[in-house]
Amino acid sequence: MSISTGGTPQNVKNLPFTNGKREWSNGLFDCFGDCGTCVHAWFCPCMVYSKNKHRVEYLNQNGRPHPDSGGSGVDGDCAMHCCLTVLFNGGFILQMPNRGAIRNRYNIEGSTWMDCLTSFYCKPCVLTQESREIELEEQSLMG
Repeated sequence: MSISTGGTPQNVKNLPFTNGKREWSNGLFDCFGDCGTCVHAWFCPCMVYSKNKHRVEYLNQNGRPHPDSGGSGVDGDCAMHCCLTVLFNGGFILQMPNRGAIRNRYNIEGSTWMDCLTSFYCKPCVLTQESREIELEEQSLMG
């Protein structure tokens, strides 16, 4: 087991790595640390999903924060999430790969199975946790 630390934009809190992976910067149920996003994710999860998706994609492609904080959140990704959620509570299906991409970007431990379970059962908490992780990197890059 190897343990190391590193304070980078992708690990702002300088959390220890074990075997190349680390914990989330904020726990799943620390969602009230950002009440605005949590409430938004509770009532309009499709919008928070879309914004998170665009923010992390922009960081991956450009190495800097999205100039419009992920946009309005009202777009095709939002519509797809909304439709799947309304039809059969299936928005979590879209959240799983996005959560996996965020975990990969930040070397956070976890699995597709856990992404599925948390996205299905704790949608607002998951979306808020992801948003807060992305926000830490965005803030560190903006100085």
